[in-house]
Amino acid sequence: MKKVLIVFYSEKGSTQKMAIEISNGVNSISGVEAVIRTVPVKEEEENNIANENDFIYATVEDVNTCDAMIIGSPTHFGNMSSHLKFFLEKLTTVWFNGGLEGKPGGVFTSSNSIHGGQETTLITMMIPLLHLGMIICGLPYSEKTLNKTLTGGTPYGPSHVEANQSNNLSEDEIKLCKLLKRIASLIVK
Repeated sequence: MKKVLIVFYSEKGSTQKMAIEISNGVNSISGVEAVIRTVPVKEEEENNIANENDFIYATVEDVNTCDAMIIGSPTHFGNMSSHLKFFLEKLTTVWFNGGLEGKPGGVFTSSNSIHGGQETTLITMMIPLLHLGMIICGLPYSEKTLNKTLTGGTPYGPSHVEANQSNNLSEDEIKLCKLLKRIASLIVK
């Protein structure tokens, strides 16, 4: 069974909900399994036990054994959270060993407003994946949902605009999250 590792950090729950929807899309592909992991708050001790949301903390070994990786973070001034960045900075050995070279990768984000810096955040999350040698997959413009959405979604990857939705993902955002299963379909061919 091929593994798609989904690593996320979530503050208010929106990014976590996106990770779950992405995993639902990935798991709909025969022969592929989504593995969801989170990262600790940077200052917390990392002990790789389930946290309050029942997600295990991601490890370098998770990255070494995956066939594809998707990362997600809330938007912070057009960048990923420091907590996810802290985890990615631990992947130097994976980078030097070429552990992710040629493997598919993708990104997703959430923000409080439509102009919260989502596209910049998605692009900044792509940079470490490119350094790791990954092949980045976004969302195709042929997907009609991407052209009609009034909430989140970009060609760079799924996004969520919280605004006044109380962390609830819109129908369009859910569909675009599940569309990231394209990454899973690439590894089973």
